[in-house]
Amino acid sequence: MGKRKQQNGESSRKRNGEEDDSGSDEDFDILDVEFEWFDPQPEVDFHGIKTLLQQLFDVDAQIFDVSALTDLILSQPLLGSTVKVDGNETDAYAFLSVLNLQEQKDKPAVADLIKYLKGKAGANPSLTKLSQLLSEPTVPPIGLLLTERLINVPSEVSPPMYKMLIEEIGWALEEKEPYSFSHYLIMSKTYTEIESKLDLEDDRPKKKKKGAPANQETFYFHPEDEVFQRHAEEHSGFDYTTKQDEGHSDSKRAFQELGVKPQGYMILIDGPKFEEAVKEVSEFLKPSG
Repeated sequence: MGKRKQQNGESSRKRNGEEDDSGSDEDFDILDVEFEWFDPQPEVDFHGIKTLLQQLFDVDAQIFDVSALTDLILSQPLLGSTVKVDGNETDAYAFLSVLNLQEQKDKPAVADLIKYLKGKAGANPSLTKLSQLLSEPTVPPIGLLLTERLINVPSEVSPPMYKMLIEEIGWALEEKEPYSFSHYLIMSKTYTEIESKLDLEDDRPKKKKKGAPANQETFYFHPEDEVFQRHAEEHSGFDYTTKQDEGHSDSKRAFQELGVKPQGYMILIDGPKFEEAVKEVSEFLKPSG
């Protein structure tokens, strides 16, 4: 087992939506789930972290050597966290890790990732600083933050991971390890709502539905990104390289009229500002009660 195992009292209430005899749809079964925080462990976490990385990269996951990136994350067992509910031997429900792009740039999986990020930043005027950094002869010591969680896992599991990461980076620096970062780059994802192709193809009589707004609103898979971007030097979304099938957005719609179109999202934070950003995220996602 890793050096720490924490139970922070976080719980998730899952509703099973069973109606009672009165026919009311307001009565639900409540399940409280206790989350535990562990160090990443090569013996048990490869499959879980790889699956979460594939979810994070979405349709572009096929571009990367996700297995090699997973191995790289697991080669840093004292840096980063996994979140589980059924003990150490189970798959992670969430994870957070950081990779030093300068130190790892010669590894093929990281070199491919840097090339991808450089291409996305270079094509986006809102990511000019990041494009400049990644275009330098020697890549600066940028800490690439990779984090993802299963869709129903509450966002409250995130602040403890970030707080522990800051502590772990501090301990690593005391040991003269290469984790002094000039910037942190959060690789995340957002989505917009678009008109459903299924509704357009359905010619049955139906009420007129409200389509997606002309100025599409961006929604966050990770609510903490709203806080991080307030501390960012720059941030922006980007389209995935892999073309999506026409039905891809409808495959992600869940009990709603509009389809869901995911896109990548990057947040560049100046190194000295990261700790304050994490503190604000902790306040923003503080459990009620």
